[in-house]
Amino acid sequence: METKTSTRGGDLHAALFNPRSVALVGASDDATKTAGRPQQYLSRAQFSGAVYPINPNRATVQGHKAYPSLSDLPEVPEHVFVLSPTSSVLPVVEECGRLGVKVVTILASGFSESGKEGAALEAKVRDAARRGGVRLVGPSSIGVVNPRNGLVLTANAAFADPNLPKGGLLVASHSGSMIGALVSRGIARGVGFAGLVSVGSETELSLGEICAASLDDDGIDGYLLFLESLHHGDTIKQFAAEAARRGKPVLAYKLGRSDAAAEMAATHTGALAGEDDIADALLKDCGVARVGVLDALLEAAPLARRIPLRKWKRAPRVGVVTTTGGGAAMAVDQLGIRDVTVQAPSPETLQRLREKGIHVSPGRVVDLTLAGVKYEVMKAALDVLLEAPEFDLVLATIGSSARFQPQLAVKPIVDSSHHTTPLAAMMVPDAPEALAALTAAGVPCFRGPEACADAIASVFARRIPGTLTLPAQPAGSASSLSEAAAYAVLDELGVPHAPAVTAPLSGSAPALPFDFPVVAKVCSAQIQHKTEVGGVVLGIKSTDELRQAMITLRTNLRTRAPGVACDEFLVQPMRKGLTEVLVGYKIDVAAGPIVMLAAGGIWAEITRDRSIRLAPVSVETAREMISEVKALKTVSGLRGKERGDLEALARAVSSLSQLALRPELGIHEAEVNPLMVMPEGQGVMAVDALVLQGK
Repeated sequence: METKTSTRGGDLHAALFNPRSVALVGASDDATKTAGRPQQYLSRAQFSGAVYPINPNRATVQGHKAYPSLSDLPEVPEHVFVLSPTSSVLPVVEECGRLGVKVVTILASGFSESGKEGAALEAKVRDAARRGGVRLVGPSSIGVVNPRNGLVLTANAAFADPNLPKGGLLVASHSGSMIGALVSRGIARGVGFAGLVSVGSETELSLGEICAASLDDDGIDGYLLFLESLHHGDTIKQFAAEAARRGKPVLAYKLGRSDAAAEMAATHTGALAGEDDIADALLKDCGVARVGVLDALLEAAPLARRIPLRKWKRAPRVGVVTTTGGGAAMAVDQLGIRDVTVQAPSPETLQRLREKGIHVSPGRVVDLTLAGVKYEVMKAALDVLLEAPEFDLVLATIGSSARFQPQLAVKPIVDSSHHTTPLAAMMVPDAPEALAALTAAGVPCFRGPEACADAIASVFARRIPGTLTLPAQPAGSASSLSEAAAYAVLDELGVPHAPAVTAPLSGSAPALPFDFPVVAKVCSAQIQHKTEVGGVVLGIKSTDELRQAMITLRTNLRTRAPGVACDEFLVQPMRKGLTEVLVGYKIDVAAGPIVMLAAGGIWAEITRDRSIRLAPVSVETAREMISEVKALKTVSGLRGKERGDLEALARAVSSLSQLALRPELGIHEAEVNPLMVMPEGQGVMAVDALVLQGK
């Protein structure tokens, strides 16, 4: 066989999902075994390319000619699926590199997840692939599937079903079993797929890279992601943002919503902005609809296509029309839990309904139960509601007629689906025929209130991706700056802070350029949380009290922080704002730079009332963050209460977030807590800051 050299990258998508030839290394003659399934599936699906089973111990595999090795093949396969044991993977990848194979998918596990020896082997496999220009999927990948051309290159037992539904969705999953689960659920829902890939441990190719390589495939109109982590969040970030710009919706189900306390975090930001919070911000900021109910992952795709990404000037509003009061109540309840506004029809809309002969009681829901379930009633109601300016989406919840007489309430939904206002439907009974009809018509439809509400909330929560920055992360470890040095960083960024004077603790009381009362604080890079060592004295009203405060600070340092070198303290005027907030910045390993705004002071970690975005953010985005922090509603002018300077707060949040564009400063984390929000027109003022800088 003549060998050839492949270029790294190449046409990755073609080699992954549309290879002209595949080889199965370690193929078994027993179709019931894991290593025997791919040959069986490919034959059954009538894969359009050539299939070469590799088994040095057999002349044939499942009736097909077998070859002793890849080097014995009549051509270089574009895609190799390694089904043989872990110990064989490295030599196979090395051989693929010599031959010029473009893509290798590895089924075997036992690499980095198994300990040091496995991690070392994984590194050797990755290095061998890179030397040879081979792209790797896995290890621990269950395979790759393309129903459009019969490429069922997988060992997943769920693909024994020969009726793989074809469609426009590409599924990429960290979990191999989930691609089979989603296929079976898709069959039940009439959802089709353009491809499915189990990415495994992402040793070389990441999930984001695989999806990005498919963006030019016109047969793919959306993506479903099943995520266990964001270890390669930068590639997911770039892919998802580009998919959003192309109008190809991305939906994700990510594990890890439960709290995992960051007990060792140096800043409140580290403790509050946990891995899942950051993942949530990353996905939303990249235009991804993150669902929390698995059924919604499949059912939300048509809705995401119908509702384009847009900048909402107000909270999106949903109108609900129903033939069953109880069913509508379930939907409204689930939407409310997710903070989705269920909008009551306006008086003008109610009047238009009356003009159509439809008389309903004023309320959040247009209940047609008493009007009777009739085609003409539902169609007329939909005509009015879909024209009403107060609704961004109309949801129809249908009762028993959906199962037994779909022509009465389901057919008018289908006939109204062309309207510019998005229309969705929820079936209260089990109504497979109705769901099939709605799916065929492209109407977003749901089997239950939880998935319905979850899908609506997730799709509306997407944000238009901005210009994403992917700066290099600061190298090395980080150490904290003193509070005085931290204020110098804030000065560089334009974040206001209270005036401060520093002086030796062992000297005399300094002259102050501001009036009493003041606060005195120890000032040392080695003391991150001053209150824990008694390093703060409040309410100092005179020079004599300042001298006494210096004695108190020295005493507390000796008893509570023995061995810590600190001979400097900082004095600031006492200030009181309308409220306190925390503004934090950090560089996350997966997501990159983030900025967080949260309720501040002692309540920061108790209430977990916060908003997170990828950094940097504009002042406009900072305003959105302010609207999401519930504590700040108390200073928004609500019910005649004094309004805080929220515009100055927005500028401060944006200014701190610009650290994402200042890698030369080497800042790993920066936190202002508290930042005082003063009355409107009087600005904001930092009265404490903690900054971690790379060494």
